[in-house]
Amino acid sequence: MSSTHRDSPASTEPNEHPASSPLSIHDMTVAYHRRPVLWDIDYDAPLGKLIAIVGPNGAGKSTLIKAALELIPKVAGEVLVFGKPYRKQRHVVGYVPQRESVDWDFPVNALDVVAMGLYRQIGWFRPVGKRHRALALESLEKVGMAAFADRQISQLSGGQQQRVFLARALAQDAELYLMDEPFSGVDAATERAIIDILRELREAGRTVMVVHHDLQTVEEYFDEVLLLNMRMVATGPTSEVFTPENLRKTYGGKLALLDRVGHQMQQGGARK
Repeated sequence: MSSTHRDSPASTEPNEHPASSPLSIHDMTVAYHRRPVLWDIDYDAPLGKLIAIVGPNGAGKSTLIKAALELIPKVAGEVLVFGKPYRKQRHVVGYVPQRESVDWDFPVNALDVVAMGLYRQIGWFRPVGKRHRALALESLEKVGMAAFADRQISQLSGGQQQRVFLARALAQDAELYLMDEPFSGVDAATERAIIDILRELREAGRTVMVVHHDLQTVEEYFDEVLLLNMRMVATGPTSEVFTPENLRKTYGGKLALLDRVGHQMQQGGARK
């Protein structure tokens, strides 16, 4: 399967990844029950960009993030965050998991959830002080959820729950954010609020990688795209990589959707 790769900075070793990259993945393979899910992934995330991870169901998009965060084991390969192993760089990485993977019946309120993102500052098993509660409330304010600080998370709507987990990631004040389908199951107002926050993070020099399933908003939302289907199909600036040809390589026979997206892309180009 052919790949389109960005030009990497010059290096003395062909396998060397730039230490300036927020996330470098070298020859990573992941398997479940001896069945490969990701195969030989090699990738360097550009600094200060909004990056979409796009591919069909079962392509390994969520697996890519989880393996990078050492939530699941790798069969082979190496992952570096700003040139160092993730275990040494946890403090610079924020993570927003899939909403479906969270136990929403856990008896905590929205402010408690956000404060969990500050435990590295607070210290485990230590009470949350006034300063950290203020930081957590400030993060809830950024996502429009300050009024729900005392609300049990089980009593929040899906979109509100997603905003709370985004606030938790913001509270970490990370350099690299990995988000697993943050737009899934949210209403239009929440989606717009989330993308506005992601753009603010980019303006602040942060790097945000997002597992994304809506092909029709990729061009509008993201600077870069990583097209994935077990192997990396193509990666680079959205304007160069997000093409009907690369989408067909990524999605295979699902041509009805791709034809519709391709038609919209052509119309957009004609309007420009």
